[in-house]
Amino acid sequence: QLQLVESGGGLVQPGGSLRLSCAGSGFTLDYYAIGWFRQAPGKEREGVSCTSSSGGWSNYIDSVKGRFTLSRDNAKNTVYLQMNSLKPEDSGIYYCAARDTYCSREVYRYDYWGQGTQVTVSS
Repeated sequence: QLQLVESGGGLVQPGGSLRLSCAGSGFTLDYYAIGWFRQAPGKEREGVSCTSSSGGWSNYIDSVKGRFTLSRDNAKNTVYLQMNSLKPEDSGIYYCAARDTYCSREVYRYDYWGQGTQVTVSS
């Protein structure tokens, strides 16, 4: 069974950091583009960042550039999203998703999704 599991969310003060993990089981994440999405209450799910298969290329939305960083650990079959200098507007449920072609910010293009992890940035 193909599965993605996110972890690492929590409550953090503005300016703090979190590292989210997206662990794959039943398939090898290195062969997939992995996207991170977030959804705030009352808002649509938005693409935040994506790393291409094999991790050779990554992109980020403008609001997180310079603060968020994607990385892969192939030995652990896991993709990480390091989030620094967090702001209240970064709050939401964060999801990782996989597709077997190139990165996209379109939710419907992804084949596999995790259950999400809550990130709350508040003082």
